[in-house]
Amino acid sequence: MAVVWTVISTERETTNNGVTQAHWTAEDSEVDSSDPSISHYGTSYGSCSLTPDHTSSDFIAYESLTEATVVAWVKEILGEDTIAETEAGIAAQIADSKAPAVAHGVPWG
Repeated sequence: MAVVWTVISTERETTNNGVTQAHWTAEDSEVDSSDPSISHYGTSYGSCSLTPDHTSSDFIAYESLTEATVVAWVKEILGEDTIAETEAGIAAQIADSKAPAVAHGVPWG
């Protein structure tokens, strides 16, 4: 699968409906090929500050926003390197879930 970026919440100025914060998650999962009832997950969470200019011709008010627009803003703020690092971290979480470096439990039943 591919990493899915989602905006889970925003904060906005009530005076002009400009979004000032975007809280996001990036997630991926992989079904275990040997046991389809098992899935391995990776996730990352973050937030970005935005500086809306309600006088700008390209200003988009809160009620007109789409998730795709806000995800694009988040990715623009993060930049390609941070996006790549985030997605690599998620892939590492999935790899660790599939072959954990640390195991928990006791040897007796």
